Amino acid sequence: MTPSRRSIALGLLSALLVGSAAQAQSGAGNFPNRPLKIVVPFPAGGPSDVLARMIGQKMSQDFGQSVVVENRPGANTVIAASQVAKAAPDGYTMLMAIDSTLVMNQYLYKNLPYDPINGFAPISLVAKTMQLLIVNSSSEFKTVQDLIAKAKAQPGKLNYGAGTVTTKLSGYLFNEAAGIKTVLVPYNGSAEVTHGLLTKSVDFTFDGPSAALSLIQSGQFRVLAKFDPRPFPPAPDVPTIMTLLPKLDEITVWLGLVAPKGTPAPIVEKLQQEIAKALADPAVKAKADAAGLYPATTTPAEFGAFIRKEAGRWQAPVKATGMHFD
Repeated sequence: MTPSRRSIALGLLSALLVGSAAQAQSGAGNFPNRPLKIVVPFPAGGPSDVLARMIGQKMSQDFGQSVVVENRPGANTVIAASQVAKAAPDGYTMLMAIDSTLVMNQYLYKNLPYDPINGFAPISLVAKTMQLLIVNSSSEFKTVQDLIAKAKAQPGKLNYGAGTVTTKLSGYLFNEAAGIKTVLVPYNGSAEVTHGLLTKSVDFTFDGPSAALSLIQSGQFRVLAKFDPRPFPPAPDVPTIMTLLPKLDEITVWLGLVAPKGTPAPIVEKLQQEIAKALADPAVKAKADAAGLYPATTTPAEFGAFIRKEAGRWQAPVKATGMHFD
């Protein structure tokens, strides 16, 4: 090979390498070039399913590829999480995880079949629902102070409904902070919690607004407190629980999308950017807010740090309650 031809060949090779590196860095080439899947660990119709379908629809429009939402309920999200943890790390399979999936389950199961911290590639937080302390409007309790006073006067008589790990733990923390004893009535999800309060099977509940929103708006339910400082228009003057009980911290039930460990960073970044774009869409945000879901996004690094922080925060409360699932 002559020097001139060698120079040309080296130049072409260099251009190809630079181009390939730039392509990988900018978004993993032609990803996606086939359908994607979001695995939801709950039945169709629940908050995580609704949000997954909103994101999937927008993602499908923008990517030009169909996005299938697959519902895999059971075992407190363990079935779905295990499936996604074992999936190919190519960005085509994602898990709509909730807080218990990535945080509490490691303390609730002796032999968890997936690693919640190291077994996934965090993509983005997608929502932080607003947790509320709610009573039936016919209740004698007009304020949190009323409820605490009655609980102190009659220890163990009042009961509360909760349907997720987080809300059940919130009841424990509420009792501890207020110095009272109330009894947990466990339910399977928000629909059951709302029905329990509507039929007065429980005295109060800890839950998000998704299932109870219409009853709050109609005046059948009264919100006594919220667990974070964000505005809640249906009850604009409701206090935060932290102002009433300073020992309590902000508590939200959150949702986030993760991919299998080893998914290339450029693909994760591309997915995160698309998710942020979808949740910033005014129509999507309005629909999510109306359903009691409140979009919130992060970078992959921020989401990973958030998961680790939450894991440290909830270990002691879970242990103190003695709650376990195996």
